[in-house]
Amino acid sequence: LVSPESSVSVSAHNAVVGLAKAPGSTGLWDKFSFGLDASALQERLFVSEENVDGFLGTAFCPSPCSQSALESQPLIEVLDVTEDRIQIRVE
Repeated sequence: LVSPESSVSVSAHNAVVGLAKAPGSTGLWDKFSFGLDASALQERLFVSEENVDGFLGTAFCPSPCSQSALESQPLIEVLDVTEDRIQIRVE
């Protein structure tokens, strides 16, 4: 993380933390952890095609699936993510 570019904005009903990656860091963030202290962190996933696919894959087939069940699962693609909505295409 790069400290000067990171920011925090707090209002009566909301808080936003803006994080900036260090120049040498590459790739997308998959998840983040938050909490009052290190012993009580909660993990959250960023919305990405892989995370949505993994989540829906466990929802459609929670126990180990057969190969035919895996092949019949829908193709899921994250098209757009905004503050208000997420657009996902399922084939």
